[in-house]
Amino acid sequence: MANGKLLPLLNSVGIWAAGGLLGGVVGSLAAVMLTQTIKQILDVVSGLGTLWLLLLPLLGVMLAVLVLYGLGKGEPVQTLVPRRTILPARRLSPTWYSFPHDVARSDLSADVIATSGVEEHFPWNLAPLRALAIVSTVGLGAAMGTESPAAHLGVAAGVWLGRTNPSLRALVRPAAIGGGAAGVAALMGLPLVGSFFMLELSQRRKVPITPERVAAVLVGGLVGWGVNLIFKLSLIRLVVPKVPPVDLWDAVAAALFIGAIAGVITSLSGEAIYWARGLKTPPAIRLLLGSLAMLVLAIITAQIASPAAAFGPGGAAIIWSETVETTPYHLLAVSLLRAASTTAAVVAGGCGGVFVPFLAIGDLGGRVFAAAFGVPPDLAGAAGAAAGIAGGYRLPLTAIAMVLGVGGPQSAKLTCLATVGVATFSGLIAARAANQLSGSVRTMIRRKPMSED
Repeated sequence: MANGKLLPLLNSVGIWAAGGLLGGVVGSLAAVMLTQTIKQILDVVSGLGTLWLLLLPLLGVMLAVLVLYGLGKGEPVQTLVPRRTILPARRLSPTWYSFPHDVARSDLSADVIATSGVEEHFPWNLAPLRALAIVSTVGLGAAMGTESPAAHLGVAAGVWLGRTNPSLRALVRPAAIGGGAAGVAALMGLPLVGSFFMLELSQRRKVPITPERVAAVLVGGLVGWGVNLIFKLSLIRLVVPKVPPVDLWDAVAAALFIGAIAGVITSLSGEAIYWARGLKTPPAIRLLLGSLAMLVLAIITAQIASPAAAFGPGGAAIIWSETVETTPYHLLAVSLLRAASTTAAVVAGGCGGVFVPFLAIGDLGGRVFAAAFGVPPDLAGAAGAAAGIAGGYRLPLTAIAMVLGVGGPQSAKLTCLATVGVATFSGLIAARAANQLSGSVRTMIRRKPMSED
């Protein structure tokens, strides 16, 4: 009887693993090609003068808006699609570039989350248009990242593989989630980060974690990691703690303070970004207001730190913090400015991710307390980066996988893991407080006209 149940399960797991393998190959290659293109463009434009570093991000977001709202048609919303209203993805046709009314244009994670469990409905045919918007936004230096693009294109490639090949129709779902996991794993160079990233996103739709689904994401993550190793890719710079904390109590205090500040800053940034994506303001007005905010914030960041620190997803800001002797106040200011810049890019209509910006925001926030508690700066930065993912992106398991995958001394990894726990808790509290405050403000605004009448 046991064998009668076990054999069908093993057969099903094997099929999903095969789908994850196929999707992982095409998904990781698609993500790597896009990310390499973005990296090469960034390498070229980052060597230009200060004025270019301030203005090119505005041009990139403008081009993204023109692509998504000029070439793209339809009347999309900026909120997640309820599962019951998901429509089958359109096939390629003369209107392949038209956005259905229930598809968000610049929010790349929305479709991944909304189609979790029903990945065959993922709008894969819109990926080319979005890829153009991603390249212009991230490649020209807006404060957005490449992990959501990697997951989005990975899922799109997996769905494309299954939907366009009749013999592979049964593998659409595992190919999709395997492709998404592989795209993120290839980008990060850490297999479990890609796997947990996809699993945790699906939990926002309460998709059951089955052995089949786990097999697909694990195989996809391994494929993406293998692609990273084979091609010797270095797509994202992760800070590896090399020196362990000297004193246990200093490590505990650092974990508490770093986790709290990084968790709160990124959590509030996440709430602001979610609010920005839900704005009903016309695209032209959003572009104007967001671009103006981006320019002002970039100028301030350039004055406090350097023009390079205001440019790109955040890697240059981390390099600035490592190479320039500065104060904790400057580090905190740049962390907050980077958070505001990412929010402004979302308001303007930029198309990219926030995982990598949250890494930088958390890293800078963590370094604020390095000197105060005698913690090595690289450990403070690594702990802050992990805290940013746990508190801001609400992906604690992914943050844990990143800490364990990056490596370092055991005591340093334990410090980072403790920081993740604190950041998760502080991020939830900050988000709840922000929601209650905004709800109270909206209630007061609605009641005020009534009282005046």
